[in-house]
Amino acid sequence: MSQFINQNSASSRRHFLAQSAFGVSSLALASLLNDEQLLAAPEKPALEEKTYDLLPKQTSHPARAKSMISIFCGGGPSHLDLFDRKPTLDKYAGKRFPGDGIKYDNAGQATSIIMPSPNTFEKCGESGMEINTALLPHLGEIVDDITLIRSMQLPNIRNHVAGMRAMTTGRGREGWPSLGSWITYGLGAETQNLPAFVAITIPRNPVGSPYWDSRHLPSIYQGTVVSKSEPRIANLNPIRELRGKPQSNQLDLLKELNQIHQQRHPGEDDLAARIASYELAARMQTAATEALDLTKETEATHQMYGADDPVTKEFADACMLARRFVERGVRFVQIWNYAWDMHENIFAALESRCKTCDKPCAALVTDLKNRGLLDSTMVQWGGEMGRLPVIQDRGKGKKPGRDHNTEGFSIWMAGGGIKEGHIHGATDDFGHRAVQDVVTQHDFHATLLHQFGLNYEGLNFEHNAQSVALVEPGQGKVASGILK
Repeated sequence: MSQFINQNSASSRRHFLAQSAFGVSSLALASLLNDEQLLAAPEKPALEEKTYDLLPKQTSHPARAKSMISIFCGGGPSHLDLFDRKPTLDKYAGKRFPGDGIKYDNAGQATSIIMPSPNTFEKCGESGMEINTALLPHLGEIVDDITLIRSMQLPNIRNHVAGMRAMTTGRGREGWPSLGSWITYGLGAETQNLPAFVAITIPRNPVGSPYWDSRHLPSIYQGTVVSKSEPRIANLNPIRELRGKPQSNQLDLLKELNQIHQQRHPGEDDLAARIASYELAARMQTAATEALDLTKETEATHQMYGADDPVTKEFADACMLARRFVERGVRFVQIWNYAWDMHENIFAALESRCKTCDKPCAALVTDLKNRGLLDSTMVQWGGEMGRLPVIQDRGKGKKPGRDHNTEGFSIWMAGGGIKEGHIHGATDDFGHRAVQDVVTQHDFHATLLHQFGLNYEGLNFEHNAQSVALVEPGQGKVASGILK
């Protein structure tokens, strides 16, 4: 073996890596450096060594949360019809909006005619939190475990892609690290056998994806995508001919080649992480397969989440997987569901969409609580915007909908040191704009980092001689009103 190595240059090593890469799980490929760039690059000067890994990191202050499950409902769930009842809309029904400042994203279909919600809201739980129980009956059963934020706002953003970027990266522009990447960069993971950051997509990747990219951060921190159908994780298992001993032999050879290359090029400090990544890939093949196996869940658990009902099964499976990942030490799980953009026939569309997710999402909170995991796991449900209080008319006999509204909308959160049975903030009488205890995306991110024990003002990364951060200095503040 050593004769082969000594007689061959980096180009031979590059060829070997290219030929054997598909025998290694893609779970670890995300954390590997680009082979061609690394091997072709000139030797770097020996600078201060920097290592990037997923080992647990020290927090700046005591953490209330160890993990997070973000249920991202892209498209803009209507806060007015789900979480934020406005009697004023009933009073002004069919009349023109008396205020000003409404900004339409679809101006050609815009009207200024007020449209109230047809559903009945009820006060639920001991907290008396008022929500639309006709569409969200199961959420009504857990309101005493959640905080409902009614004052979310994304300044200077109108459309979906910019909004989803803002909620997941802090900026409406493309090209910035995602929230999950920042959290895993700051904290590492509590498992070395699974990805630190997982993105579960229902039913497909969202518009403008990926929102789980690490961008400026090392690629070891980007999310691993879990699809709804097989293969749940791309290239999780090697081809049949490489399983077992052949793959083990290849990994041993890769390790030896990398170590020799590291000795010849001591400035390449990231090679140690490369070696660890290949070893991690092999471990993940077993651990990820086990975590994805929902047959291990009891029949009672399947029924609690709604996995026995075709209407709720997709969301139920995703929520069960999220809990299983968190149980096994995964730091950040996103469930992506882009299905809430309702420009027409909004009331029928809301009823249909809520049926798919209400039971599974409420069950997730209850299940985490019953297993003693809710205290250390933050759960968040919501999208990138709400909807306007006026009719959007697409004409041709189509039933009305609502246009985008980033000036004021609602999300809910639970666990990880978040208050229980609490309502935070408020919109104006028409539900148009957040006016009390406003929470921007920057405040939201600062709060999450704080709950994880991270200094949101100090978490940054040097990229091209510039400091990159999720929350730039002076941008955001902790929303202390939602914390215990």
